[in-house]
Amino acid sequence: MEQTLKITNVLSDPTRYYIYQYITKRHNEVTVQEVADSFNIHPNVARLHLSKLEDVNMLISETKKTGKGGRPSRLYRLSDDVIQLHFPYRDYQLLSKIAIQTMIKMGDAAKKALFETGKMFGQELIEQQLTSGQNDPRELSFDQKLNILKSAATVAGFYPEFHASEDQTKIYFQIFNCPFKEIAMNQADAICSMHYAFLKGMFESLFQSVELIEKENMTSGCETCTYQAYVTK
Repeated sequence: MEQTLKITNVLSDPTRYYIYQYITKRHNEVTVQEVADSFNIHPNVARLHLSKLEDVNMLISETKKTGKGGRPSRLYRLSDDVIQLHFPYRDYQLLSKIAIQTMIKMGDAAKKALFETGKMFGQELIEQQLTSGQNDPRELSFDQKLNILKSAATVAGFYPEFHASEDQTKIYFQIFNCPFKEIAMNQADAICSMHYAFLKGMFESLFQSVELIEKENMTSGCETCTYQAYVTK
C-alpha cells in the first residue's frame, strides 16, 4: 500500500505522467535534454520529473558516453519492475501463478485448454477494436487491419511497433513489454505458447490465413519479443 501511495503521488503531476507515457512509447533510453525539448521545459525541471519517477522505481538510469565528446549523459529507461495500483491491495500476479501452475500439473488437456483460451482472448480483443460497420474483416483494407492490430496490441499493454512489407504479405512486429513476463520467467514454455496463441488469435480474426513465426523472445535474454507474420488478406 505504501508503494502504491508513492506511485500515485508521483503520477498526480500531469507533466510527470505524460513524461512517463512518452518514455513508454519511445522504446529507447532518453536524456534530460530530450525530455526538456519534447515538453518545452527547462532541463532542471525535466531532471526533477525523471528523478521522481526513478525514486519509485518506474525508471532506472545510468551514465553513458554519447560519443559526441564532453561529459557523459545520464540516460533514463523504463524499469523492469511491475507497476500495479490496487485499492485495497490485491495480488493478481500470485493468483495467476497459482492458476498457471495448477493447469500445468493437470497435464496435456489443461495445457491445450490454456492455449485455446489464450487464442480466444486474442480474438475477443480484436472484436473490441472493431467499430460499428467494421464487423466483417473481409471488407477492411490492409491498412485498416494493421491499425486495428496496433490499437489492440497497445490496449493489451504490449508497447508494440509494427512494420509491413511493401507487397502487404508480411508484418513484422516487436513487443517491448510483455504483460506476462514475470510469470513467463518461471513458466516460459506454457506462458510463451499461450502468448503465441493469443497473438495468433488476433491475426486470424483479421486475415484469411496467417503463418506466425517467433524470431526473438524476452525469456531468452532478448530485449523484445519479435515476430514475423505471413498473411493473406
